[in-house]
Amino acid sequence: MSKKTLLVTGSGGLVGSEIVTLLHNDFDHVYGIDNNQRKFLFGKNGDVNLRIKEIINKVHNYSHCNIDIRARKKVFQLIEKIKPTVVVHCAGQPSHDLAAKIPFQDFDINTVGTFNLIETTRLFSKKPIFIFLSTNKVYGDAPNFIKIKELKKRYEFEEKKFRNGIAENLSVDQNTHSLFGASKLGADITVQEYGRYFGMQTCVLRAGCITGPNHSGVQLHGFLNFLVKTNVEKKIYNIFGYKGKQVRDNIHAKDLANFIRYFINKPRIGEVYNLGGGIKNSISILEAFDLVYKHSGIKMNSKYENKNRIGDHICYYSDLRKSRKHYPGWDINIDLDSIICEILEKIYDVKK
Repeated sequence: MSKKTLLVTGSGGLVGSEIVTLLHNDFDHVYGIDNNQRKFLFGKNGDVNLRIKEIINKVHNYSHCNIDIRARKKVFQLIEKIKPTVVVHCAGQPSHDLAAKIPFQDFDINTVGTFNLIETTRLFSKKPIFIFLSTNKVYGDAPNFIKIKELKKRYEFEEKKFRNGIAENLSVDQNTHSLFGASKLGADITVQEYGRYFGMQTCVLRAGCITGPNHSGVQLHGFLNFLVKTNVEKKIYNIFGYKGKQVRDNIHAKDLANFIRYFINKPRIGEVYNLGGGIKNSISILEAFDLVYKHSGIKMNSKYENKNRIGDHICYYSDLRKSRKHYPGWDINIDLDSIICEILEKIYDVKK
């Protein structure tokens, strides 16, 4: 019986580390790629080295590779050597604000890096499964043209067809994405094309706000984790436009990793899923202030800036019906209250 090998990129990050932790016993060997680029992009608060060390110490069949996914030759050599059965590609430049300041790096990491990985996987692995962590930003600001209604502390979709959220057939064309959204869209379509053109078992996960206690949240990326951290440290949280009523759906990294396990066990060709917390795990910034206060007992300090981020969504939550239909055993298991409590427990544990 041939050995099963898992390769996870961004293995020190929130999702990558959760995948390694959850799935390592399903494989003979797990390889992780992470060169802690997050620290370079976001400073010391984005550092994932502690998480990498934790995985190395705790996961018995894990091997770490300090490789930059832009380095095509090194990626080529690694994949030729290990011939992964499954690749879960989580590494990327994740901030649409930062992308405008480093456009060459953003494109090379998100688009070229993905191409390096999927093409070398196609060349050297036999019937591989390739799963790509995309983003809801591939839809650009198209969700902002859906009719919404304004409530006291949030916006909601008013159109009946969007009652369950944004489905996978929303147009990705003819709108403003941010450079980050554009570079991720290039990678997104590439992974789909390798599925449809070459018949590879590929999966694109268009995630929104992924969260959990192991997230190195910063202002430019990691909404809920950064908000909780700001609250505990009694710092000022900056709200960018939309009255603080902009809505996001949050999915715990464990629920996301669990979906990936379902896909690996029953893979498809060239599939796309909008995978967030759905309407039940959706929350506005103002509502998040209230929820965090409920659990921390600390009032939120905030500052409002009237100008919103370019290409930012006013209201976004994922329609999960396709994901549930294809994989009936999967669902969102961790609610917002539990997520907030986990993040708080982690913060206070680190402070001890």
